[in-house]
This record gives sequence, structure tokens and C-alpha cells, in this order.
Amino acid sequence: MSWGTELWDQFDNLEKHTQWGIDVLEKYIKFVKERTEIELSYAKQLRNLSKKYQPKKNSKEEEEYRYTSTRAFLATLNEMNDYAGQHEVISENMTSLITGELSRYVQELKQERKSHFHDGRKAQQHIETCWKQLEASKRRFERDCKEADRAQQYFEKMDADINVTKADVEKARQQAQLRHQMAEDSKAEYSSTLQKFNSEQHDHYYTHIPNIFQKIQEMEERRIVRIGESMKTFAEVDRQVIPIIGKCLDEITKAAELVDHKNDSQLVIEAFKSGFEPPGDIDFEDFTQPMKRTISDSSLSNSRGDGKSEPKFGSKSKGKLWPFIKKNKPPPPPPASASPSAVPNGPQSPKQQKEPLSHRFNEFMTSKPKIHCFRSLKRGLSLKLGAGPEDFSNLPPEQRRKKLQQKVDELNRDIQKEMDQRDALTKMKDVYIKNPQMGDAASVDHRLAELGQNIEKLRIEVQKFEGWLAEVEGRLPARTDHARRQSGLYEAQNTSAVNSCAQDRESPDGSYTEEQSQETEMKVPATDFDDEFDDEEPLPTIGTCKALYTFEGQNEGTISVAEGEMLYVIEEDKGDGWTRIRRNEDEEGYVPTSYVEVYLDKNAKGAMTYI
Repeated sequence: MSWGTELWDQFDNLEKHTQWGIDVLEKYIKFVKERTEIELSYAKQLRNLSKKYQPKKNSKEEEEYRYTSTRAFLATLNEMNDYAGQHEVISENMTSLITGELSRYVQELKQERKSHFHDGRKAQQHIETCWKQLEASKRRFERDCKEADRAQQYFEKMDADINVTKADVEKARQQAQLRHQMAEDSKAEYSSTLQKFNSEQHDHYYTHIPNIFQKIQEMEERRIVRIGESMKTFAEVDRQVIPIIGKCLDEITKAAELVDHKNDSQLVIEAFKSGFEPPGDIDFEDFTQPMKRTISDSSLSNSRGDGKSEPKFGSKSKGKLWPFIKKNKPPPPPPASASPSAVPNGPQSPKQQKEPLSHRFNEFMTSKPKIHCFRSLKRGLSLKLGAGPEDFSNLPPEQRRKKLQQKVDELNRDIQKEMDQRDALTKMKDVYIKNPQMGDAASVDHRLAELGQNIEKLRIEVQKFEGWLAEVEGRLPARTDHARRQSGLYEAQNTSAVNSCAQDRESPDGSYTEEQSQETEMKVPATDFDDEFDDEEPLPTIGTCKALYTFEGQNEGTISVAEGEMLYVIEEDKGDGWTRIRRNEDEEGYVPTSYVEVYLDKNAKGAMTYI
């Protein structure tokens, strides 16, 4: 099966077919090139996706990755990064092994094809030239034969005519002989040309054209083989990365199998455990006896009369506050139905309402000098400015223990680094002493002295924190009802109270305090000196008020009221747009003055009857 013998007369079709083959090859190259671009784009998107969800350094997200589920997710992100790398490998290999190779081959193929078809056209032109020569020789022979016949006929006519002279007859005879000789020469030339053409034609169709077409056939077959090999390479490039991709997927599966729900649950306990116990049963309070302005004998606070010190936290709407701390009164928007005359110029912002802390402290010192404690005030001020206490006493016991332990470990690591530096400098000094030419031994004395001082300071710090740690581990918080309810306050209010004025980090009954630096309100558990506050009388009522609108007191220091509700006024508007009211003994707070209609009664400052 040869194109030279089977397709000897299909030169033009072969030329079109081979051009189509080159077009197919170029189309396949374009396909592979677009595939590599897709692989690169996919890999880039995978890397961006993995980077997007990676935890940011020195952020809260890093702490979340101590859980097994989040560690598995982090492993998935890392493996997806490697997975993207394999797609980049696919793109690189396809570019080098397929696109690049085939592009060079196409150029070579075009040159080879051009050369073969040039030879084919040259052979065709040669055979066409031979054919033209044969035709010209044939026509000349035909013409000479006709001329010889006419000259012979003219000679015979002149020879038969008796009126023609002998000279004319001789002339006609010579002309006829010349024409016959010319015809014979043309015949010989035509015969020779015909033999030559037949030989050339035989060589053309049985030698030259078959050889040229055979080369074209081989060229086309190589093209077909090459595109087939490229397709195999296309599959092999993908197959080579499958084991690595499989390993990535296996690592993701392995990380997923390491997810331990029990361990994560235990980590949650370690992260948020306060060390307190749940609150116990609440004692019954008998309200059938006449209510007085002082604290009822039946309340839980008279337990101090028995000589017991019990932590005391404020209720939902009324909490224990330092005398120089004023509750926030965030301004709510006035109701749409309120008339312009009923709405004041607008409550001041909480920052405008705050009195200077020093002024409130002076008031506190004037009214209760017995509980003055500069150390506690200093600590409260530092907490208020956002810096936590050094001994972490603003945290629950369990969390405090963990923070102290971390601080001790950190200091021990710093001590070890300083000791390593000191040991290295000591060895260097010994070398200088033995080999003075290498350096002055006295040059490191100053640095050694500095390291010794640093180590001593760090050791003092370690002893200090270890003392606090031993104190936390050796003494548990009191298990009273109010102390147990304290853990609920940590979670529900998410606030921190300022340390008590006790000289220790804890109150005498073992309860702990918290403080939230962004809040102006600071709740503290009652301690021994809190008994001074328990003797104070609640603010007297100075009138009544009627709620004109419903107000949802969602901010700290406010109280919710319903439209039409009657309440007691205990502090009138000071010009800030807020009025302090009381519903009953345990519920009081601020409402916008524009939301209530106030009826002041100067004679109502004595005892009151609660609603």
C-alpha cells in the first residue's frame, strides 16, 4: 500500500490532505496550551483559597487551632496547597513535553512538506515540458509530410505537362526531393522525441512520483504517530501526579481521622473553666412583714450578723457598685410618636455623663474613709486603662492558674536563654584567658555582669509568680451560693470586676473579681469591708412617674418599662436627659426623661411602699 502507486494522479488532493493534517496538529497544540492555562489558573485559585483561610499570625485565630477539628482543617489547607502544586507540575510538563515539542515539530513538518511538494511540482513541470516537446515535434513532422506530398504532386503535374520547360520540371523535382528529405528528418526527430518522452513519462510515474509520494506518506504517518504519542504523554503527565495527589488526599483523610471530639470538649473545659460551682437553692424571703427603708432582716445579706462573710453580687437590674463609679446611661432614640415638646434636646453621650474618676474617689473618701485602699484604687485605675493586673486576679481561679503557669514557663525559658548566653560567654572568656592573642578576657566581664543581673531579676519574678501559683492551687474559692452564682456572671455578662481593697489578690472568702477595661461599670464581690455599704439606705423616693412609651432597657444601668406603668422616682433629671426610677426593692435604673411623665412629691422622701 503506497501513495505513489495508488494515488499517482492525486497530487492536489494529497497537498490538501497534508495541509489539513498540519492544521489538526496545530489545533491539538492550542488545546493543550489552553489546558495548561486552566491548570495554572486552577492552581492559583487553590493557593489563594488555601491562603485565604490560613490563620493569621499573632491573631486570635491561632488559638483556635489547638482543637483537633481545626488542626485537621489546617492540615487540609496545607495539603490543598500541595495539591495546587501538582496542578502546576501538570501545566509545566505539558508545556515542555507537548506544547513546546509539537510546536518545533510543526515547523519542521511544514518545511519538509514544502520540500516534497516542491519536488513533485518540479517533476510535473519536467514531464509537461517533455510532452510539449513531443507535441511540437509531432506537429513539425506532420507539417513536413504535408509539404512533401504537395511538392510531389506539383512535380508530377509539371512532369506530365508538355508545355512546361525541362528546367521548370527539374526545379519541381528538386523541390519535391527537398521536402521529402525534410519530412524524413522530422520523422526521425519525432521518433526520437517520442522515445525520450515515453522514457521520461515512465520514470515520472513509476519512479519520481512514487518516491516523492512515498516521502509525503512517511511524513504524514510520522505526524500521525507523533500526535498519538503526544496524547499518551498528555495522559501520562496526569498519571504521574496521581500518586502525589493521592498522598495529599490520604493526609487529609488521616488528619480527619485524628479529629477527637472528646479531646476538643476537654479543651473547651480547660479554656473556659472558672473553678466555681453552680449556684445553690435560693432562700425564701418573707415579704409579709412590713417593709422598711433599711435592708430587711429576712434578706440574704443579714447572714453577716452571724459573723459570716459571703460574696455578694448585684442582681440583673441592681448591682453592687463602688460609690465613685456611676452606671452608664446610653441614650436611646426618642419614639417616633413623641412630640417635639416632650423630647429634650437629647441625652448626653455616656462619655459626657462621666464624672472625673478623681472627683468620685474624693466623694468616696469623704463618705467612707474607713475602706480607703490606695493599692486597690491603683489596681482599678490600671484595669480601667486596659492593663490587666500582674497576678491575673481579674480572672476566674482556673483561668488564673493557667495564665500564671504560662507566665512561669515563659520566665523559665527566658532564664534558660540568659544562662545559655552566660555559659557561652564564660567559655569565650576561658579561651581568651588561655589565648590572649584571640581577645581581651576583660571585655566580656561587663556583659557577664549584665546577664547575671538579668537572671537574678528573672528568678525573682519566677518566685513571685510561683508564689501566686501556689496560692491559687492551695486555696479554692468559697462555695457559698453567691460565689457559685459568680461563675454565671462571668458568662452571662462577660465583664470583669475590679479587685477588692484587700491586701491580697483574693477577697478573704476566696472569691475572685473581674474587670472589663472598656466598661465604666465595675462589679466586685462583697468582702469584709463591704459591710460598710450594706448599712447604707437605698435612695428615697421623691415622686412617682407614668411611662408614656415602652422602653427596652437593654444597656447596663437602664430598666425596661411598659407603656402606662406607674413607678417611683428616686433621682430626677440632672440635665443629661435621664431619670432614675425604681419598680421594687431590687429593680431600679435609668429611663429617658422624655419617656415618662414625672410627678415630684417633696413629702415622699421618707419610707415608701413598693409596687
